[in-house]
Amino acid sequence: MRRIIGWASTTVTLLVLLFGYHTSTSSTVAGQVADTVISSGTVAGSGSGSGTTTSGSGSSGSSGSSGSSGTSGSSGSATQVTGSVVQTRYGPVQVQLSVSGGEVTSVSVLQYPDGDPRSSQISNYALPVLADETVSAQSSSIDMVSGATFTSSGYIQSLQSALDRAGL
Repeated sequence: MRRIIGWASTTVTLLVLLFGYHTSTSSTVAGQVADTVISSGTVAGSGSGSGTTTSGSGSSGSSGSSGSSGTSGSSGSATQVTGSVVQTRYGPVQVQLSVSGGEVTSVSVLQYPDGDPRSSQISNYALPVLADETVSAQSSSIDMVSGATFTSSGYIQSLQSALDRAGL
């Protein structure tokens, strides 16, 4: 009889602990914005394939064939250069650079892995860090973010193709 009571109380305790546990991602999923573009370390609006940037509207396709766009008439204007879409294990990554006077002034991430809450969490952490490092380094020679290996690798590949298109 003691064994049955001990077993039942242990089972009830484990069930209460199991169903009472709240994961860290459960609160962020409910408040997530559907479309997000990460731009030089800030979250501004999508990673699902089409997004807008602050310097005009740009639509990102999955073919990766978009080249550079923007104006370069005056000395202070920035040219927008879009890198190719890189398919990673968790989703596509695509980078767009703003180039002015031969320097990268800002980086926008048009597409990034966001198919599940964990991928969104990793992307929202890693991509602003990578974008800030890109502007500081002015090249694709940047460190990968720990815990975001696939996203970092896709970012660096797309960044390099954008830098090549910009002639930097």
